[in-house]
Amino acid sequence: MKLIDLQVKDYLEVLKSNAPAPGGGSVSALAGVQGIALFMMVADLTIGKEKYAMHQDTCNAAKQRGEALYEALSAAVDADTDAYNLVSAAFRMPKDTEQEKIARGKTIADATLLATKIPYRSMELAFEGLQIAETLVNHSNTNAASDLGASVLNLSACIKGAWLNVKINLPGVKDKVKAQAFERDGQKMYDEAEQLQKKLFDEISKSL
Repeated sequence: MKLIDLQVKDYLEVLKSNAPAPGGGSVSALAGVQGIALFMMVADLTIGKEKYAMHQDTCNAAKQRGEALYEALSAAVDADTDAYNLVSAAFRMPKDTEQEKIARGKTIADATLLATKIPYRSMELAFEGLQIAETLVNHSNTNAASDLGASVLNLSACIKGAWLNVKINLPGVKDKVKAQAFERDGQKMYDEAEQLQKKLFDEISKSL
């Protein structure tokens, strides 16, 4: 059974247990899904309203673009937990012989790289979502402005949480060129997302 298919209460029961996964990476991805779903809802609450006729194209575009992000981040909820489980399994591999040590080391490196790629991709998806949410600020149903603000906060939480998961895995990424690229580009994306999130949250707060 996939995490994303669980009832909310069942998911939370698994989350609060002593099992190390799902953990912060899956939770961050889910926050991102919620952020996407919220701005899609805001777009839906605007589409077809005569009062917001001038915003129809913007909202239709946001809803259409959001669909792919919604699916991708939904998949990341389970992908992050699966990646963690692969890393854990790799560390449990035998290491009695030289051949076993080499095989174990390669498996750990491959699994750690995957466990870094997945939250990094969650960051990218949530950042794109944040940019779409920006198009709806002051261009959507004003009665749903607080929902749009909550969307921004959830997308920001996804980016921040996913970034922490990238950083904790970086020391285990053996390919130093890839590790440096993750760190450099991830920090740049994090900083840009922080500025955008603050700007959007302030604009939405002032509109209430």
